[in-house]
Formats: sequence, structure tokens, C-alpha cells
Amino acid sequence: MYDYGLGTLSQYGLNAERSARTRGALLCYTEQGILILREFHGSEKKLKKQQELLLLLQGNGINTDYFLENTQGSLISQSKDEQMFTLQHWYEGQECSTRSREDILKSVGTLAKLHNVMKMEPAEEYRARSLREEYIRHNREIRKIRKFIRQKGASGVFEKNFLSSVEGFLQRGELALEMLEETDYDSLREKAWKEGTVCHGAYNQHNVLMLRKGEAVTNFGNWCFDIQMADLYHFMRKILEKYSWDLTLGKEMLTEYHRIRPVSYQEWQNLKVRFTYPEKYWKLANYYYSHKKVWISGKNVEKLENLINQKEIWEKFIQNCFQKYFLNAHTELAECGEKP
Repeated sequence: MYDYGLGTLSQYGLNAERSARTRGALLCYTEQGILILREFHGSEKKLKKQQELLLLLQGNGINTDYFLENTQGSLISQSKDEQMFTLQHWYEGQECSTRSREDILKSVGTLAKLHNVMKMEPAEEYRARSLREEYIRHNREIRKIRKFIRQKGASGVFEKNFLSSVEGFLQRGELALEMLEETDYDSLREKAWKEGTVCHGAYNQHNVLMLRKGEAVTNFGNWCFDIQMADLYHFMRKILEKYSWDLTLGKEMLTEYHRIRPVSYQEWQNLKVRFTYPEKYWKLANYYYSHKKVWISGKNVEKLENLINQKEIWEKFIQNCFQKYFLNAHTELAECGEKP
């Protein structure tokens, strides 16, 4: 009987009193507490680097899902049917609730603490793609999809909504690229590279667990060397979309992060650029283009409609939230020649 790698626990000298399926993994209740068993398909070299990062965070008092070594001293174990698995420490807790402002602000504060610690010797193979390259490629893809739908004809609701909205969103994409060129992005990226600053890569509500005491951060598989505003933007965008781009909440999140890990004026500008780019619009369009077009899920139609309906408040949020640098970091402002 298929046991999802449960038999590999013997390679760690452990037994599971009980187990339970969770999202893409198996929770194991053992004498060492709760552990999580996952099938592994990645690079062992990057996994070792990830473990280095996780232990660095653990050593600085931040709870993470660090890996266990098996009795052979390896982070990867092979089951009888030759599947590869990893075993990690896990925690009893609930995911960050997007309905709780307290959970949201705690998660932002935890991210700031992570960023204060997450620095390693840079390795080129784990460096994130340039934001400039991404925006150029994404804008090109949006134009390509526009041309494709125009040529074949818009037969469905998704395609019709896309064609009716694409010019406005593409304009925002071009604007973000122009704004990026007007900022000190290259020097900011180079500074982050020299300092070896690391991003979680997928920091969202699902990867932050609220414990009885403190929080735990999980799923670092997408970590990379990059400007850490990428993480902050990713988390904030996910939350603010659910709150119809609530300006007060946006400022509270920025203020909480800045309280623990100060945001420089250059980083502030970079955040503004990231918020300006229509990332979710591109993702929906790209998903449509790269999958079967005979049937488009109602969920994706709804997501596109929501994006179109929220476009005006999204633009107003960017204008009002980033109208001026309000974080009162006089030192950083002076360095940039700006006034608060």
C-alpha cells in the first residue's frame, strides 16, 4: 500500500504515532514532535543552502521549518519505490488569518525580523531575475496575447473582458517600466547583491503560522537573493486585494515593517514601482495563453472582472499611499537628498 514515504521515517530513527494529510505533504506526530514529510524534486545543492538559511534564522530566534538529517547525514531520503522525501520540523498553529488585522500586522513584523537576519554569501545561480527584464518580458507577452485574441476573435467572457481592458493595464505596465528607469534601481539591486540580502520568495498568509507564543515561517523553497521589498510587496498586494486597497491598512503595514526594519527612500520608490505594475493581470493573461482555451474557468473570469472593477481604487491607492515618503526616516532621506 502506498504510504506517501512514511516508511522513510525509519531512516531518521523515528516512528509516527499517527499521521495526517495536509497540503501536498504528510504531518507526522513523533517522539520529536510534529514533523512534515514532503516529496522532493528540487536541487540538493540549493536545499543545503536553504538549510543554512533556516538554521541562521533559528539561531536568531525565528521559528522555521528546518530540515532533519537522516542517519546517513543527508537531508534527502529515498523510499522503497525510489521517491525522494525531506523531513522538516513543524508547528501547531493556524495560518495567518487575512480577516484579522492583528494577524496581518504580526506577519508584517515577522517579515521585517526575517529581513534583518536573512543575509548570506551571494551565489549567482540563486540571484533573482532583474525587475527590468521581467517587466519588458511581461509587457511583450501581454501584447502578444492581445494580438492572439484579436486574430482568433474574442468568443468568451474572459477574452472579451481582456480586450476591453488590456490597453489600460498595458499602459500601467509601460508606466512601471518608465518609473523603474527613473529610480536608482540598479544601485539598489547591486547594494542588495553585495550585502547578500535574501528574500523568502513566497511570503504570504499560508506560509506564516500563528503559534501560542510568536509565529513560525515556512516553505522557503523559492528563496533567492534580491531586493527584500519584493517580499513586502508580495505580501501586501495579496492582503490589499482582499481589502479593496484599503489605504489605512496599507500604511499600517508599511509603518509596522519600517518600525522593525527601516525602509530607505530608494526602497520606498522600488515599492511604488512594484505596486504600479499590473502583475496579477499579467498572471491571469499568461495562464489563459499557456493553457487550453476551449474552456476557461469561471474563477479566472471572476478574477479578471475583480481586477477590472478594482483598477481605479488600485491606482488611487498607489497615488495616495506613495504620494510622499511618510516613514520619518530622516537619516535615509538625507542620504537621498529628499525631505520628509
